[in-house]
Amino acid sequence: MDAARGRVLSVASECVPLLKTGGLADVVGALPGALAAEGWEMRVLMPCYRSLCWRLEGMEQVLVEEALFGGPGRVMAGEVAGRRILLLDAPHLYDREGGPYAGPWGDWGDNAQRFAALSWVAARIAREGLADGWRPDILHAHDWQAGFAPAYLAYGGNVGVRSVLTVHNIAFQGWAPAALLSELRLPMDEFHPAALEYYGGLSSLKAGLVTADHITTVSPTYACELMRPEFGMGLQGVIAARAPSVTGILNGVDTDIWSPEAEERPFSARTLKRKADSRAVLEGAFKLHVPGPLAILVSRLTYQKGIDLIPQVLPDFIAQGGGLAVLGTGDAPLEDAMRELEVRFPGRVGVRIGYDEGLSHLMFAGGDAVLVPSRFEPCGLTQMYGLRYGTVPVVALTGGLADTIINANPAAMAAGCATGITFHPAEPPAFAEALRRLLHLHADPAAWEKVQRNAMKHPVGWETSAARYAALYRELLA
Repeated sequence: MDAARGRVLSVASECVPLLKTGGLADVVGALPGALAAEGWEMRVLMPCYRSLCWRLEGMEQVLVEEALFGGPGRVMAGEVAGRRILLLDAPHLYDREGGPYAGPWGDWGDNAQRFAALSWVAARIAREGLADGWRPDILHAHDWQAGFAPAYLAYGGNVGVRSVLTVHNIAFQGWAPAALLSELRLPMDEFHPAALEYYGGLSSLKAGLVTADHITTVSPTYACELMRPEFGMGLQGVIAARAPSVTGILNGVDTDIWSPEAEERPFSARTLKRKADSRAVLEGAFKLHVPGPLAILVSRLTYQKGIDLIPQVLPDFIAQGGGLAVLGTGDAPLEDAMRELEVRFPGRVGVRIGYDEGLSHLMFAGGDAVLVPSRFEPCGLTQMYGLRYGTVPVVALTGGLADTIINANPAAMAAGCATGITFHPAEPPAFAEALRRLLHLHADPAAWEKVQRNAMKHPVGWETSAARYAALYRELLA
């Protein structure tokens, strides 16, 4: 097969710029362009949620499914911001008030059926192609929402199409009761521990893990971590059994969107002093007056992200001149904890609950350091944004954080290659020591500027990762 004409069907629940709730959407949205440079044509299949229905106008109908888990569905093809998009239009499943996974009163009770439908249609496209003649060589499924796609393809006959499942976050596994086995169109004879059965029920993620031709994760370290009980979330044995077919490929970021040169107050590694202009605006936006390093936190406010550690280590950081600007939303107790810090340290801590893309850009442009104290982090993008903007990452040594940040220890400083500060374990004493190292580094202007410049030179784009995906696709088709 000529790799220059390779076709990939990417199946996911969200994709930038159509819909985003997290980093998954950024990755799914970036891959088509990155792989086009490698000679691969990728189309993205995702549900047509209520917020996307207006985009159906002008799109071409390329597949009809008369009976799709409770009603009819159709696939509409079009182009959005340079990406070839396939929207699965099934109003009985997706035309609802609320988000992609939950409504005003919690998770949708039929999420198993909703995303099984996405997977079912993906497998059908892989086997039969679309009305316009397009059929993929590779089916690339992302996370639990598309986990049944490799299973439907394997159990229904894959006609030479190879499948890849990428695990972005194993904590979300798409669990469903075993009673749905028949309704979800899964074979009864595959309901056993070596295949579909998962602690007495079903998991769409496990279904994909045992049936996909290859498994990828979003960083090499995370691929190794997933084979250990503390990270595998019950699926470590499944992944370890498939170790020869597991590859960690680090995510990248869109360096055109996340670019200090493209910001309202542009700067670069050569004009690093101009970063101070953005810091001044950032302090004004959060009503801060910080004598020392201004750290930022742009994150989901959850236990996984280590947010509960912040109140335990911040007072000493504040006492030594530091400050913190927070942007995020998540668990109510952690949101309250951030607000309490703002009240306790006026002028030194500022908090915005929610998410604002423009404000996040200002924070990376103006911040001195970005805090990422995650207990586990499959890849992480915020530390890469920090590298791009010379906003020194302070990260827990796990997953993609370990793969992207070179710790400013004496050896790395002597070699002139440090790009940030790492700590382990993700507990208060280690985190507090990392912040003390940050303060000490910031107090040495020459050393601080060297680390900033190193960070900004570090490659974080998609070029290397896209080449690795392209190589994997070629190997699967060889």
